[in-house]
Amino acid sequence: MNPVEVIGLSKSFGQTKALKDISFSIEKGELFGLIGPDGSGKSTLFNVLVTLLHPDTGTALIDGFDLVKDYKKIRKIIGYLPGNFSLYGDLSCKENLEFFATLYGESVQKNYNLIYPIWKQLLRFENRKAAALSGGMKQKLALCCALVHKPKILFLDEPTTGVDPVSRRELWDILKLLEAEDISVFVSTSYMDEATLCNRIGLIQNGCLLESNTPKQIQNNFQGYLLALQTNQVYQLLNELENFTIAKDFYAAGQQVNVVLHHREDEKYLHTFLENLSLKINQIMISQPTIEDCFIQLMKKNQ
Repeated sequence: MNPVEVIGLSKSFGQTKALKDISFSIEKGELFGLIGPDGSGKSTLFNVLVTLLHPDTGTALIDGFDLVKDYKKIRKIIGYLPGNFSLYGDLSCKENLEFFATLYGESVQKNYNLIYPIWKQLLRFENRKAAALSGGMKQKLALCCALVHKPKILFLDEPTTGVDPVSRRELWDILKLLEAEDISVFVSTSYMDEATLCNRIGLIQNGCLLESNTPKQIQNNFQGYLLALQTNQVYQLLNELENFTIAKDFYAAGQQVNVVLHHREDEKYLHTFLENLSLKINQIMISQPTIEDCFIQLMKKNQ
């Protein structure tokens, strides 16, 4: 049995359906990423899986324990890093670590080797109040506290939000190391570029799991022929493309416009269409779909 098995999970708040029939699994030692924008249901799913909320329908098994009936047992074997900083700001780094170890009936020394790659970056701040740490250091301390009892499954709800790029990369490097410890990691993020750092990902929008697969397979499942049009007139080009009915889809992507065609052969019709416009197109390039392109396509398909 996989460490995490989610079956038909749904959760509503009044008339708002936050989760709609969610099903997926996480394997032992796997780094599974939940990717989606703010308000897509990521935090609600995390709160249900760490036993802070009851689902309305469906269930989940965490290391074989039932989400509702065995919630006390589940809390002993998981680590949880919520979206907001939740440590004690008036305690030092060392005091926070010792407190959470004691909470789980463990000693810091027992699993010191597990947290050392992270803790060594905090050693010079071990007597500093947690509230006085930088954003990146706060997350590293929170991660140490979540790992100090060597959980079987680690839940991280948007751990890199508001964290500088260097600390983001360091955090993901640390998560990759946990695979060797057979610790399953379930991490959520709204940064699409972080999806490729996971073994598998789930794309979520409006409480629906759009797809669950490896990043490479999700990219391979992209339907259509993608072109990137570089222009300084993005808004004007988007308006004009409304009249190009051959396009499967088109949308802004930074300082360029992505156009999805049904077939590669349709590219000649696009060139003819663009030549008749009074717009300057700097460059037209064949583009490999990113996770963000795949997410946009799946989102529109499921609207």
